[in-house]
Amino acid sequence: MLLCRIVLFFVPCVGQTGWLYLRTWPNPVFEGDTLTLQCQGWKNTALSQVQFYKDRKLLHNPKAKWFLPMGTATLKSSGQYSCAGKMTFIPHLGTQRSEMTTVQVQELFPPPVLSAVPSPELREGSPLTLRCQTELHPQRSASRLLFSFHKDGHTLQNWGPHSELCLPGAQEGTSGLYWCQATHEGSRVQKQSPQLEVRVQAPVSQPLLTLRPRSTGLAVGDTVELLCETQSGSPPILYSFYLDGKILENHCAPHGGAVSFPFTVTSEQEAGNYSCQAENSVSKETSEPTTLSLDGPRGLSALTSSHWLVPCLSASLLGVLVIATALVAYFRPWRKPGPLPSRNLPPAPGGEQHQLYANVTQQNENEEDDIYSSVTIVPKESEGRFCHLHRGEMLAVR
Repeated sequence: MLLCRIVLFFVPCVGQTGWLYLRTWPNPVFEGDTLTLQCQGWKNTALSQVQFYKDRKLLHNPKAKWFLPMGTATLKSSGQYSCAGKMTFIPHLGTQRSEMTTVQVQELFPPPVLSAVPSPELREGSPLTLRCQTELHPQRSASRLLFSFHKDGHTLQNWGPHSELCLPGAQEGTSGLYWCQATHEGSRVQKQSPQLEVRVQAPVSQPLLTLRPRSTGLAVGDTVELLCETQSGSPPILYSFYLDGKILENHCAPHGGAVSFPFTVTSEQEAGNYSCQAENSVSKETSEPTTLSLDGPRGLSALTSSHWLVPCLSASLLGVLVIATALVAYFRPWRKPGPLPSRNLPPAPGGEQHQLYANVTQQNENEEDDIYSSVTIVPKESEGRFCHLHRGEMLAVR
């Protein structure tokens, strides 16, 4: 008892937590280092029943004595650490606790960023360079990093000191999702970049225009189909059909392939040179012209060759004359002087309407009012379709 009092007499007033202190190493600590905690007593006094805490929560380790290996340090290892224990030769002091020690794990290198030079969207055949960019902490700059490159789950280049991967001639098959990884040589720290989508656009080839069922021997009333197709080119592809250089119609092929433009020949003016044009975000090409020729209006030629053409025309004219006379006799007595009453006509689709007046006649010189035998509402068409190309343009499709 006397010995204990003598020992206490020579102990300096170091406060409640001055008996223990926590030591961590290495210091500073980086990702990948082996972090170790050591609890020490005043003047290296032996300790018993030592426990370690992180952020005031007990770290369970039944084998811990004076030190505790924490394994490989990560950024999540950062926190407030402390230890508690009893002084072996001064048991009456009870359990003592050290002050808090802040452990801040330094980032060895930031996650890499993958970039494509000159651009992640490029034309087929252009060179492509992938760069995996990151750098070591200045305090660890004496060591080096290793890099690897990957695409769609496959390894393109295994671990090596080069941070760039060159692809001399990009093809359509080069398109895909790329990423890279970086690691510190001699450690287990590995970090992956976000994925980067590379899109290689192939130009369209010259399209081929086909007329079905044929391009000659046609007549008015026949149905013709124009088929336009390009053998190569990245979609979407916009096809345009022309007659003697004047555009007829546009069609968009979102996934590529051929498109058709069917129509019925209504007059001899539809004979001529037809062509089609294929366009995507890289290029556009025009087909060779195809000539459509007509033999003549089939229905009219068949009618004129018939021997009953004159009786048929006479009967038709006589019928029209009788109907016209009956209509005039029927409506004439009922017309009253003055303007015609206005009627609220229904609006045309789209909110705009155009009135087309037909058969406007004046009875005689003494009557000023006109008779409107027919009034037609012609709606204004404003429908439109669009073809979205990768380069950001939105082309109207007629």
